[in-house]
Amino acid sequence: MTEVSADKRAAENAVSLQAFREAMSRLGAAVNIITSDGPHGQLGFTATAVCSISDEPPSLLVCMNRRSQQNTPLKANGVFCVNTLSSRHRGLSGVFSGAGELEMKQRFQQAQWSTIMTGSPVLEDAVVSFDCKIVQALEINTHSILIAEVLGIKSGDNVRSLIYLNRTYHEVGPPPAYPENSRGWL
Repeated sequence: MTEVSADKRAAENAVSLQAFREAMSRLGAAVNIITSDGPHGQLGFTATAVCSISDEPPSLLVCMNRRSQQNTPLKANGVFCVNTLSSRHRGLSGVFSGAGELEMKQRFQQAQWSTIMTGSPVLEDAVVSFDCKIVQALEINTHSILIAEVLGIKSGDNVRSLIYLNRTYHEVGPPPAYPENSRGWL
């Protein structure tokens, strides 16, 4: 048996950008609109790179492309809200990801918003909203990782969530309830 150099093994096992993107498309994730408001303006964008970190204190992270025009203002505002979308928010997800090229003010006019603690917009009919204060920002390769403490939570009534898997939207959650006298099973 011949010994293979570490450099040769690394070259043989290198993951191409396309292979990585294809593999990641198979990792389903909740669809969220991240919002912020503060001295550097009101902003919002669609994101799936959100996850919990700890429950003591309650904290989560959001990843955002460093080239995004919203990256610097978001970090400067120091706060954000993660609004987890329900299945009825497909269109709103598109609006906040840039579809239709609406100005930021027009994007926010597409839904009803309130605030909890930080002043960041909270989507009124979101599945759940996490109002957060940024405690650390890490710059890793192409993205900023924003680590935040959760200061407030608003839970909605709708638990039919919107996820993104295989480059398309899917609805997940309990089946819709049918009135007792309906024939929903037909």
